[in-house]
Amino acid sequence: MTMPWIVLPGMAETAEEFARVVELLPECELHVIDPWQTPVNADPDVLRAAAGVPDGVPVGLIGHSIGGLAALRWTLTRPGEVARLVLVDSTLPSESGQRWLYPGTGAERVIRVMLGFYGRIGLPRLVGPLVRRSMVRVGSIAKRDPLSKATIRQRYGDSRSWQRFWAELAASWTTAAEVGKLLPGSGVPAVLLVATGGSSRSGADTWLAGQRELATALSGTVEVLTDSAHLVHIDRPDAIAAAVRG
Repeated sequence: MTMPWIVLPGMAETAEEFARVVELLPECELHVIDPWQTPVNADPDVLRAAAGVPDGVPVGLIGHSIGGLAALRWTLTRPGEVARLVLVDSTLPSESGQRWLYPGTGAERVIRVMLGFYGRIGLPRLVGPLVRRSMVRVGSIAKRDPLSKATIRQRYGDSRSWQRFWAELAASWTTAAEVGKLLPGSGVPAVLLVATGGSSRSGADTWLAGQRELATALSGTVEVLTDSAHLVHIDRPDAIAAAVRG
């Protein structure tokens, strides 16, 4: 029986856009969490249930962007449950935001109300697909969106989408703060894929230094992807597959 792997996508991403990674690993039992149904910052037991992986079965985790923070927290708080860790251009623990915007604060509630209003007047439906297009144009060297236009309209045009994106971001700040307190640690074999190409060239030296520091705290290894921007699963899905195969 092969070890199951669970993919935790990044902010405003979909399960569908990781299809190429799944295709490149036909020998693996690979489950991609759908953030539109289950937040990646959910409790590991919730994520297991969403992936259909039974309790007590060791897993490999692949975390992209803020999904990397969620994978880190799972690994550091429950190291016996995680056998392998692949971080894909992961958000760093230092990216913990402003405490006055953490979930449940007055300012955070105001933002949620405001975004709810935008949803009711239909702004996501008008602007959402353009936001998605910009995400791919800026975040990828290939600039080829794997999502269909119908999926983009359905997901990014939904009236609740901006509230969901905000919830993901705000939750990632508290996760980052928690992970920062747990490091160094884990002892779990870890590979960090770091994108420094395309739009990621801006600030690449600082970004890479932060990723190397994180790798040291995890006793992990770093692979630099000079031919990929942040959306590595679009630009270099083969690099993710290679990291999983070890």
